Amino acid sequence: MANRVRNGGKRQTEGGYSLRVAFILILMGICVGLASAIAVEYAGSYDQVPQPVITGTLIKQRLQYIQELSTLEYYYTNMGKFENKKNMPLTGKRFIVSYDGVIKAGIDLGGIRIEVNEEEKTVAVTLPECRLLSHEILDETIQVYDESGSIFNPISIQDYIAFTREQKTLMEEKAETGGLLENAAERAELTVTALLEGLPGMEDYHLTVRQAEGT
Repeated sequence: MANRVRNGGKRQTEGGYSLRVAFILILMGICVGLASAIAVEYAGSYDQVPQPVITGTLIKQRLQYIQELSTLEYYYTNMGKFENKKNMPLTGKRFIVSYDGVIKAGIDLGGIRIEVNEEEKTVAVTLPECRLLSHEILDETIQVYDESGSIFNPISIQDYIAFTREQKTLMEEKAETGGLLENAAERAELTVTALLEGLPGMEDYHLTVRQAEGT
């Protein structure tokens, strides 16, 4: 009889141990399930992050730090002759000047036009007319030859200023005739296209960049 009681107690102990193990396993399963659900929820929230929306304001912000976009530089060397003669003897003056200069052409981005069609997913950018942005004579390259004047008609600083202004106009006309503005306009389209293609979300839109009609 005593042996039966002892054996029965042993079976009850083993049954209680098994119950605790099963409870722990169930609890672990619940924890794993909750962790999986939380992970899925977070993953879903990351997937639901809204894609950037392209707007005209966003594009202008991209370009706002570039007031003037210089896309092409024209370097040249020029030599010109200045001569001034009066109707009296010994009153003539003349000089010859050679120098290097650089003309920069590009666009003013303040005049850019932007149209965004969200339904059709298109972005149309119209650039303003390309123009000359600056023209600089490199002072360190200036050389004066055959300079002569007279006490009755001396060479003055105004002579140099007027001569330089005239030569600048001639060189600008030469550069424009050689296609400087057309080439700068093409570069401007490529440059602005590259800048805007880097915007997050632009890959979902069809981007076109063109010059305004008449340029």
